[in-house]
Parts: sequence; C-alpha cells; structure tokens
Amino acid sequence: MEATGAKRFDASGGPRKIGPADGKRVDLGGMGVRFMLWGEEAGGGVALVEHPIAPRHLCAPLHRHSREDEYSFVLEGRMGAQLGDDVVHAEAGDFVFKPRDQWHTFWNAGDTPCRILEIISPAGFERFFEEVAAGTLPPDEVGARYGLELDPDSVPRLCAEHGLQFPMPGS
Repeated sequence: MEATGAKRFDASGGPRKIGPADGKRVDLGGMGVRFMLWGEEAGGGVALVEHPIAPRHLCAPLHRHSREDEYSFVLEGRMGAQLGDDVVHAEAGDFVFKPRDQWHTFWNAGDTPCRILEIISPAGFERFFEEVAAGTLPPDEVGARYGLELDPDSVPRLCAEHGLQFPMPGS
C-alpha cells in the first residue's frame, strides 16, 4: 500500500521540505491519500493530507466528525461539496471549511483530475485513511473509533444528483 517516497519525517529533524514524491500514499478506490504532515509531527494540532480525486468520483457518503474540523484547499480541478443542505463548487485556489458536527461530503465535480489539500484540526483523523486502506475492518467500524458518523444511504442519491461513481475498498 505504500508508494515510493513513503518516508515519514521526524519532527525532531527541524524544518524540512516535502517534495511532490514524498509521503506515504494509499488508494481508496477513486480517491487517494498522500500523507504530508502527521499529527505527531505537529504536536497533535494539525495534520495535512493531499487527496487526488478521480473525475466524477464521490469521496465519501454524507458524514460528520465529532472531533475535528476539515479545511479543503483546491489545488487543481473542480471540487463539489455538500455542506449541510448547501451544495458548493470550488475551483483551484478556493478554500472550503467543513466544521465538526456538520453533515458533509465532497467529490470531483469535473471530468479532469482534482487535487485538494485537506487540513485536519486537531490531528488524528489522518489515521482513519491509513486504517481504511489496510482493509482489516469496514469503513463504518473504523469511523466509529474516530467519532465519525456515516450515512451510507446517501450514496445513491448523491451519485444520481451529481453524476458520480463511488467505488470503495472491498466494494
């Protein structure tokens, strides 16, 4: 599951550069995860992952976090997101805030690749992606350990409304 450049950085090493090939990578079936900053490296306050998202791919069912906020910065492509009852579209350079305790999801709303930087605060939830990719437990069971509620029944509606696909590990 690790790709090339899977080196983890030690916070005791001080300032450093993380290149485009650095960081552990996992594939979640249409959405990837490149771990750029682990919570342990930032004193638990924040984690940073990059999500490359395949065209017209839904990244998750509607869900809500009880422990962390997520901030998405679009690097390329077009991201769609449902935030509560609102649907927004974000282009390269746009920033989307997904606060804890609010139902939300996101997807690639275009026909070309989309990449986002996902800031997770406080850190810890980045480990969810690692565990889901390992495939030892279903995503809902892993999510429950991280204070994540999933609404799997939302997937068919979201896919139909936005012209999306939703492959996940083990599906």
